[in-house]
Amino acid sequence: MMKIGFIGTGVMGRSMASHLNETLYIYNRTKEKAQSLIEAGAVWCESPKAVAEQADIVFTILGYPVDVEETYLGENGLITNGSSGQIFIDCTTSSPELAKQLFEAGQTKGIEVLDAPVSGGDIGAKNATLSIMVGGNETTFNQVYPLFERIGASIAYFGAAGSGQHTKMANQIAIASNMLGVAESLYYAKSAGLDVERVLETISKGAAGSWSLSNLAPRMLVDDFAPGFYTHHFLKDMKIALEEAEKMNIQLPGLALAYELYDRLSDELKQTTGTQIIYKKYQ
Repeated sequence: MMKIGFIGTGVMGRSMASHLNETLYIYNRTKEKAQSLIEAGAVWCESPKAVAEQADIVFTILGYPVDVEETYLGENGLITNGSSGQIFIDCTTSSPELAKQLFEAGQTKGIEVLDAPVSGGDIGAKNATLSIMVGGNETTFNQVYPLFERIGASIAYFGAAGSGQHTKMANQIAIASNMLGVAESLYYAKSAGLDVERVLETISKGAAGSWSLSNLAPRMLVDDFAPGFYTHHFLKDMKIALEEAEKMNIQLPGLALAYELYDRLSDELKQTTGTQIIYKKYQ
């Protein structure tokens, strides 16, 4: 039986890990966030090193690129303490350059590393309907495909290491401008004195339809700003995309505006709310 490790049991990671039902070795900086998995039978480990010493395949979904780098390359990191034949799969939205660095570091030890960021928020994680975008060795991708099927509904391989992260940047760029459009649409309908819930029901079934309109707009209308995807993580993603665009010498004004408006939110809102909080700016 495969021994699977999972590091990062936050809003999305906890649900993703629950769908992987082999022997599961888990680690999270805050143990309390992994308690439900432990109660379900997962084995708690005290560090990424301890996970690497037990598992054949390890998934990670973390906060920032610096967290990824430490988890993989730090003194107690996965690659640092891993061994030939292991497979590490990073589902964090992170830097394409870091993804390449991890892949190359793994190769020196016979370890395969895939960058496999996901999209679909807390709902997709709970329902195992995530979109998974993968870069790295295609043979390795095919080998772990059955595991991806347990957590996602749309799974695609895009090429060499870093390709998965570049694809996720394209995903986040599309969402960034769309979130402003969703918030402005509801604000306009409300200002016009319309039944906003009926407007939402109608336009979500037409050409304006989108995941954000169907899943996040209803939360906006009832002031439900609980995080399905944290605002500060979205800001991190947009910043990475802007930095990558600068390297490519391309202009993305829609993304730049979305980043600017989200960045104006208070630090407290950034840290505690989901991306639908942008509606507050219009209220």
